[in-house]
Amino acid sequence: MRLVFAGTPEVAVPALEALLASERHEVVAVVTRPDAPAGRGRKLVASPVGQRAAEAGIEVLKPAKPSEPEFLARLAELAPDCCPVVAYGALLREPALEIPARGWVNLHFSLLPAWRGAAPVQHAVLAGDQVTGASTFLIERGLDSGPVFGVLTEEIRPSDTSGVLLDRLARSGAGLLAATMDGIEDGSLVAVPQPADGITLAPKINVEDARIEWNHPALRIDRLVRGCAPAPGAWTTFRGERLKLSGPVKLLTDAAELAPGELAVSKNAVRAGTGSHDIELGEVQPQGKKPMRAADWARGVRIESGERLGAA
Repeated sequence: MRLVFAGTPEVAVPALEALLASERHEVVAVVTRPDAPAGRGRKLVASPVGQRAAEAGIEVLKPAKPSEPEFLARLAELAPDCCPVVAYGALLREPALEIPARGWVNLHFSLLPAWRGAAPVQHAVLAGDQVTGASTFLIERGLDSGPVFGVLTEEIRPSDTSGVLLDRLARSGAGLLAATMDGIEDGSLVAVPQPADGITLAPKINVEDARIEWNHPALRIDRLVRGCAPAPGAWTTFRGERLKLSGPVKLLTDAAELAPGELAVSKNAVRAGTGSHDIELGEVQPQGKKPMRAADWARGVRIESGERLGAA
């Protein structure tokens, strides 16, 4: 098939690579979000998908909105059979949806209908799910509600952050998307409607959602830290300034010794109290500084007895 691939961030690059490597299909163009400012100089930089497509010598389309007449006209000229999508980042509506003969097929990082929305991997970690996966489905007007072509499953490990888990899903999902294109082309795959039961939503996690409440149980705090890593990053306050917990915490099984948020420092570890058991902090990132080991941070700030995280 003639394919026009739509995607933007680094997580979409493995899928583009898999389709470029396919001997059965031709990627004739890529659709991605417009260049965005990045780095200290805030210079405009192409998206990871846009950069990879340019390296491969493929036409790159960067509409501000996929409803722009110029974009729609060019897409129609390209005459794609199908448009595979991974984390494109813009809403697709008619008439764009009507241009490819076999539609737009999205790779979504959950086992649909669970975790429809922008942050499925983060919500799976936050909820304590033991298994997640990826699904390919035909895009329609509803939010991630279209019929499903294929799925794969992935275990969520106790130490997984959202970033680590998403990297694994991006690699395995690339193979699923390529296989889905094969199955659509030869007619061996038929999309199956999603069940009406088991629908959960995964809206974007904002900064306020990532704030740690130290009276919550240790397990819930652990999931918040892992689920919000690397972005937006779980955070708290210390001496009136924001402190991000950039690395997973360690759950301690002995009886709680500290009040919620209270800190205890030893030579190589920093403990914090929660609503249940104490935890040991991993990496932290003070405001305006780089991530560092919690023990190194504690030595630098000289924590006093009874000081707490999250204190007003």
